[in-house]
Order: sequence, then C-alpha cells, then structure tokens
Amino acid sequence: MSTDPALSGPLPDRFRALWDEIAPIGRDATTGGYLRYAFTEPEVALRGWFRGQAERRDMPVTDDGNGNLFARWGPADAGDAVLTGSHFDSVPHGGAYDGPLGIVSAFLAVDELRAAGVTPLRPLVVAAFAEEEGARFGVPCLGSRLLTGAMDPQRAAGLRDADGVSFAEALGDRPAGARPDLLAGFSSFVELHVEQGRALVDRDAPVGVATAIWPHGRWRLDFHGEGNHAGTTLMADRRDPMLTCAFTVLAANKEARTRGAHATVGRVRVTPNATNAIPTTVTGWLDARAADQETLAGLVEAVRAKAGERARRDGTRVTCTEESVTPLVAFDDGLGARLATLLDAPVLPTGAGHDAGVLAGRLPTAMLFVRNPTGVSHSPAESAADDDCAAGVTALARVLTELTSR
Repeated sequence: MSTDPALSGPLPDRFRALWDEIAPIGRDATTGGYLRYAFTEPEVALRGWFRGQAERRDMPVTDDGNGNLFARWGPADAGDAVLTGSHFDSVPHGGAYDGPLGIVSAFLAVDELRAAGVTPLRPLVVAAFAEEEGARFGVPCLGSRLLTGAMDPQRAAGLRDADGVSFAEALGDRPAGARPDLLAGFSSFVELHVEQGRALVDRDAPVGVATAIWPHGRWRLDFHGEGNHAGTTLMADRRDPMLTCAFTVLAANKEARTRGAHATVGRVRVTPNATNAIPTTVTGWLDARAADQETLAGLVEAVRAKAGERARRDGTRVTCTEESVTPLVAFDDGLGARLATLLDAPVLPTGAGHDAGVLAGRLPTAMLFVRNPTGVSHSPAESAADDDCAAGVTALARVLTELTSR
C-alpha cells in the first residue's frame, strides 16, 4: 500500500478526511440533499473515487457486468472471501450517509487491519452495488438482484428512467445477470449502514447489529379518468382521477395504521399536469412495509380494494401493478449472534431495504448500523457524528478480522 497522509492519524480524523473527499459530489446547493442517481455524472464520479481508493490500497477492481464494483485484498484465485460494502446512489435529495458510509467505512476497516498487522486467511472484498435505491430505474437493489439471479437481465435491460434512457444504455451494455461463479467465491457479507431510525439513540449505543428486514415492496397505481376544463366542467360531471388517487392515499394511511404497518405514496405523476385542467391520468407509487408477509399482503389488498371501490364511485378506473416485492429477510442467526457478542452491541430489526437483504438469500449475511442522532433518513437531515462513524469502522474492522481469520 502506498504511503498516504490520509491513511494515518486518529481514526475520526481519517474518517473525516476521506468523507470530505466525497461530500461535495452530487450535493444540491439549494436543499443540501444529494442527487446521486445510478450512472449519472455524480455517481460515476463516486465510482471513479472507489477505483482510486482501491488503487491507493493495491486492491484490484472488477465489474460483474451488472454495474457492481468489487475491490479485492488477497489472492485473485482464493475462495471463501468476506464481502463488505454498500452503495453510492441516493434517493432524490437524499442524505449523505445512506450507502456511502458503508463504502468509506470498508476502506478504512482495511486500513485498520493492515495497521494492526492482520494477515487475513481469507480474501477481503469491498463492494459498491448499483442502483440500490431504485430512484432512477424504479427497481431497488437492482445490481444485487441481477448478481444473485433475483432479477431477469432482459427485464432489467429494458427498464427506463424518466428521460427514456434504458438501464442497458446507462450501463453501456446488456446486464450480465446472475453470476453464480462470483457468488461462489464469497463466504459471507457484512454491510455497514447508517441507522434509519432512532433505536440506537434511545439505547445510547453508537453501533448495533441488525436481526431482520421487514417484508416490503412497491406497487404502481394507475388512475384513469377524463381530462377536461377546470373552469367549465360541473363538479357532478367530472371523472377526476386525482380524487381517486387522493382517496387511495388516505386509505393507505388508515389501513397501515390499523395494521401496525407502513404505507407511503411519495411519488405521483400527473398528465397533463396543468393547473387549469382536470387530469386524464394520475400514477402513484405505493411503498408498503410490514413486520410479516401476511400483514403486508393484507395491507396491499385492502388498499387495492378501496381504490377500486372509490374509482367506481368517481367514474374512473384504477389498475395496481406490482413492481418489486422483497419477503421477510432474517439475517443469519449464527453470524448475527457472533457479531452481537463480539461487539457487545444491541440487536434491532429494520423496515428499510438493503442489498444485504438480497444477498442474504445466497450467503450468510449480517448488517451493522451506526447511530443517526436525528433518526431521519432519505433527507438532508440524515447525519452521523464522526466519533460514531469511527466506532462503526472499529466495529467493522473487528468483524472482518474475525471472519477472515477462520
């Protein structure tokens, strides 16, 4: 590894130095949030930064053909590698830490192992996964889904963003799809992530271990009506899809609350989107999550039924299309218990989806969370203290030492 001032000094300072290298990339000057969509200029710059960090540490980088990057420390032909890392892409105007924290921490954890003189018996691989948020092409964890075979590459190739650019065009080629040869070389995966909630604040702990990810998914609701003039069309004569959509949003909120679940409609598209015109179509995206699959299915079915009933009353029409669903993910009990004991850290479930949730179906997987003092995520208010981030690096380094020494 080359000598580099950024790789020496107290860990919180080294974290801040590395973090400041990426902090300006993709930040919106007005909101303070980030616009780091997959394969757009900011995210491409971060991918270049990833390659540069790997080069600084003499870690060769490979691409799996799906846009996922892997930087390797250890023999190229050795198996049972321990995988860590996260993603760079963001939701629109999202926070700084969701995703990149796991990649920055992974490189710093490699530095910690090397500084301690650790010679891992198993290779260590740092990953940067593509399109985790699904903010550009609509399907979350797209890179890891393709890698594991959970997503058909032909369907992925045809996904298009708001400007009509296909995933294949953005990638520069058709996605390779499942890579069992690559997955066979991994023995486990540990993803470090900022906590998206306040559990660690309430427990006064800088780091926690995840137990499970709630089942969750996205459904597209298309409401069709009759476009008309806002000033001349009598209220009784209207077939307004916006009314049906608005009712459905309120119904989803009520159904989620009665079930102890979560329902959000955070994205809506209106045609023709004119102030003085009754819409012809309204499309809304329902994000639904629950502690178990039965509750989730009941929630979505109730929303679907109420939307259909209201559409009949409004003289409109609604269709509901499932875009992606992830079942309950229970992380490897043995691995999670080992890490919780090793770190003396609290354990907690999460309602947020992650690449770890996809990879958990293929290899032993665990997650570490770093305290978020605001408890806010997917927002510029998302944050983490440098000392807590350093504690996360220390915890990850201990975990990676444990996993690569066996």
